[in-house]
Formats: sequence, structure tokens, C-alpha cells
Amino acid sequence: MKERIRTIIAEVSEEMGIKIENGVISSDHLHLFVVIPPHIAVSDFVQRAKGRSSRKVQQEFPELKKIYWGKRFWGRGYFSATSGHITDEVINEYINKHTDAHQPHSISSIRLE
Repeated sequence: MKERIRTIIAEVSEEMGIKIENGVISSDHLHLFVVIPPHIAVSDFVQRAKGRSSRKVQQEFPELKKIYWGKRFWGRGYFSATSGHITDEVINEYINKHTDAHQPHSISSIRLE
């Protein structure tokens, strides 16, 4: 399922012209370092990524409908920050610390934890 979520988020990103620099999907959340064009609101990207991934994953994995019936697949909120006050290296280090040491490092794709 994590692989499917990764694929869906990558598709949404590509459709919107958003570049994923780094990312990791954990069991209950994800971290993304993305480059979003100035004409796109972060909230629009998050809404589309969360909405589409929730809908498709629940369609493709019917057992999830029982678990999430009447509940949200994703939490309501999200955290967003700009990288103007820190370096890309610091962001990548933070994301990489959330990755299992046995996972291969791949900057341009979302890694699974």
C-alpha cells in the first residue's frame, strides 16, 4: 500500500508541476521536500494529494473501507514551511533521519519506510 501511495503522490506532483526533492512514507505520516511553483498554493497540492490517495487506496484495498468507515484516512492537518532560513542539506538530513538505514537513498523519489 505504501508503494501505491508513493505512486499516487508522484502522479499528483507531476500533474501540478511540483518537483519532489526528497521524501519518506512512514506507517502513519509522510515527509516531503518539494518545490512548488509560486502560482500553486501549498494547500491545493496537499488537498489533491491527500484526497486522491485516500480515494484510490480505499478503492484498491477494499479492506480499508471497513477500517476507515466514517473516519479519515489522512489527518485533517499538515505542516508546511519554506526553506528560506535553512539549507536544502538540512532539510534532506531531517528527512533522511526518518528513513530506515537499510533503505536505498534516492533523492528524486519518495522512499518507503
